[in-house]
Amino acid sequence: MSKFNPADHIQDLQYFGEFGGVNPSISDSSTYTFLSAKTMFDTFEGNAEGCYLYSRHSSPSNLYLGQALAAMEGTEAANVAASGMGAITPVIMQLCGAGDHVVSSRTIYGGTYAFLKNFAPKFNIQTTFVDITKLEIVEAAITPNTKVLYCETVSNPLLEVADIAALATLAKKHNLKLVVDNTFSPLSVAPAKLGADVVIHSLTKFINGSSDTVGGVICGTQQFIDDLRNVNNGASMLLGPTMDSLRAASIMKNLRTLHIRMKQHSYNASYLAEKFENDGIKTVYPGLKSHPSHEVYKNMINPEYGFGGMLTIDVGSLDKANELMELMQHNNLGYLAVSLGFYKTLFSAPGTSTSSEIPLEEQKEMGLSDGLIRFSIGLDNDIERTYTKMKACMQSLNIL
Repeated sequence: MSKFNPADHIQDLQYFGEFGGVNPSISDSSTYTFLSAKTMFDTFEGNAEGCYLYSRHSSPSNLYLGQALAAMEGTEAANVAASGMGAITPVIMQLCGAGDHVVSSRTIYGGTYAFLKNFAPKFNIQTTFVDITKLEIVEAAITPNTKVLYCETVSNPLLEVADIAALATLAKKHNLKLVVDNTFSPLSVAPAKLGADVVIHSLTKFINGSSDTVGGVICGTQQFIDDLRNVNNGASMLLGPTMDSLRAASIMKNLRTLHIRMKQHSYNASYLAEKFENDGIKTVYPGLKSHPSHEVYKNMINPEYGFGGMLTIDVGSLDKANELMELMQHNNLGYLAVSLGFYKTLFSAPGTSTSSEIPLEEQKEMGLSDGLIRFSIGLDNDIERTYTKMKACMQSLNIL
C-alpha cells in the first residue's frame, strides 16, 4: 500500500476549463447538439469519443469526477451516481440475475442490508450474511450459484475489518466477483490493489466532506464500467441513478483536500479512542491494539492516512447513549446526526438509526448493543480540548 499513494494520483490530474479556468467547466445541460445526424448515431452506438448525447448517459463533469476517483482507487475507470445506494444497487443487479446468490458481510450499511435482504429476493437473488472476519465461514457459505462476495473494508457500524487480500484469493478460487464498499477508508486502503474487482464509495461521506450533497461511485475495470453504462442492458444506465453536473463539480473540488482531511480525522479519532479506552470505556477503533483485526488493518493501510475517523463506544444502554449525545450536542461538541465525514463530529446510536433496517435479534447476534454510539470524529483543531469536554459530559451522566 505504501507504494501506491492515491493523493498523488489525484494531484497529477489537471483539467483546464473552457476559457482557461483552473477548474473544469460545468456543462449545465441535459441534452447536447450534433453537427451531423451520423455523429448522433455514432454516439448512441458508443463510437464517438468526446461527444455527449444526454446527461443521463454521461456529462463532462461526471466523467471528470469519475476519472479522478478511478485514479484515487487505482482502477481503469469509474462511474459516478446520485447516491451511495445508487452505486451499490446497480453493481449487484449487473453481476447477478434470477437464481444467483450473494455472500455478504453481516455488518454492513443498513440500506445495503435492506436491499440484499428484502428487495433483491423479488428478483430471485438470495443473500447469505456471514461473519466476514472468519474465512472458513465465508467459504462454507459459497454455493454453485454464488456470483458475488460483498463486504465493507471497515464495517458499518461495528468497525469490523475485512481481510481484502484473503477474500480476493477466496473469490478467485470460486470464480466470484469481490465487491468492496470502501466508504469508511478512502486513501487509507486501496481495495483494488489488494485484489477487489469492484470498489464502491458513498461520496456523501469523507470524499465530499461537507455534508451538503449525496453521491456514489463505482470503480472497476473499463469493461465493467462500460457494461454498467450500456444503453441496452447496463444497470447504471437503465436504473437512472444519475449525478447532477453541478454536484459532480462540487465534489470534485472537495476531493482535492481529502488527503489533508483524512489525516486530521484519523489523528483526532486515534487520540480520542486511546483516551476513552484508558478511561475504561468499551471502545472499538481499528487503530487500537485491542481491536481484533488491528494487525490485519495495519498491514492493509497506507500509514500516512492513519486508521480512519470512525470509532464506537458502548455506554451500556440506549437511554444513556441518548442522554450523552444530547448533552454533547448541547455543548457544541458535534451533532446528533447520521452520516459521517463532516468537519464537526457526528454521533448516533446505530441500532435505532443507520442500522435500524437490521432486525433486533440479528443486531444482538452480531454484537450491536443498545448502548453503542458511533462517532464520526471531526476536524477539531484542539482535540485535547474536545476530549476534556466530552469527558466532563460523561462524568456528569455517571458514565465515567
